[in-house]
Amino acid sequence: MKRALSIGTSSPTALIPAGVVLIAGSYGLVRFGFGLLLPEMQAELGLDDATAGVVSAGASLVYCGGAAAGFVLASRHARSLVVAAAAAAGLGGAGMAIATDVAMLAIAAIVSSAAAGLASPALVDAVRRNVPRDGRSWAQTIVNAGTGPGIVAAGALALVVLPDWRLAWWVAAGVTVASAIAVLAADRRRPAAEGAPSAVPSREWFAGHRRLIAGAALLGIGSAAMWNYARVLLVDAGLEPSVTVAAWIALGAGGAATIATAGWLSRRAPRTAWSLTTAVAAAATLAIALAPGSQGVALAASAAFGWGYVAGSGALIAWTGELEPERAPTGTALLFIVLVLGQAIGAALAGALIGVLGHLPAFALAAAATLGASLLGVARRPAPAHSGSGGPAR
Repeated sequence: MKRALSIGTSSPTALIPAGVVLIAGSYGLVRFGFGLLLPEMQAELGLDDATAGVVSAGASLVYCGGAAAGFVLASRHARSLVVAAAAAAGLGGAGMAIATDVAMLAIAAIVSSAAAGLASPALVDAVRRNVPRDGRSWAQTIVNAGTGPGIVAAGALALVVLPDWRLAWWVAAGVTVASAIAVLAADRRRPAAEGAPSAVPSREWFAGHRRLIAGAALLGIGSAAMWNYARVLLVDAGLEPSVTVAAWIALGAGGAATIATAGWLSRRAPRTAWSLTTAVAAAATLAIALAPGSQGVALAASAAFGWGYVAGSGALIAWTGELEPERAPTGTALLFIVLVLGQAIGAALAGALIGVLGHLPAFALAAAATLGASLLGVARRPAPAHSGSGGPAR
């Protein structure tokens, strides 16, 4: 039974913007903020590139653990997951803000990354329970689009507060906790039997998704260099701090621009969209490493990478939806866990390579991994057993 929309009870009108801000805070401010603020944290605490890569890898693993827990628990304990996400962001953000050494910073950064992994599945279930069926697809798309604006907001915040990176972490923690409270206030409906979670995919599902699983892993490995070390690269090349932060804002703006190009991409086959978008991300990764001292290249490559990465993620969703529509939500969750596991590997690898060989070889290898992901969409394969249209790009 559905109740009329009202602000005082269960209100999608309030839940959707609160969910957008929670995604923006947990992803754009907290999870990806580590790469944005890394140069200043390195300068003050003596954090080297290899250690930063290990920290980022640990954060990615914790994110995957949170996402896996959310995948299992969201249908019955979504509100508890929101509380846990707020706790992770609040404690982790505060811990980074007061960190006096690398060890304290590392622990706090790893803890904070759980917030994003916990928040996403919780919001999927909250939208399912609070939004009428015919509006759920739109609502999910809008809520999950919060990452791009969050990255832009993080860059704008950095322009205001840097070099005081500690204040940036206080703000990131506060915004995420406040948005989680707003989500809890707007989500008044308790879990119901409707929309039970999908069964764990069969062995046949994994066999049919081999190409997607490999692509998600390669995109994760290849994208880690940009997410973690792009701003370090630009700072080391001598660009002004304001320019390097502007490049980060351009990265977020490119991600947000996927909303404008979603219709155009949806008219292409998912494999074609995947190959195109990830090829753009690969080219951008290599370009910024070849000309890190150029302001124009830094801004253009950052924007192109942001678009390619986020749009490629959307193509991944559409691709699994085309192969097996009835298990698209489950497939999406598992593929994104694989993607972030790839980022854990890529962050550790990039940090180690930068420390030994420098930025260009590390970024070139990252670009090669992303290009490999792109080529997996080009290769021919048998037609899927199930047909159907993919879900909207997120």
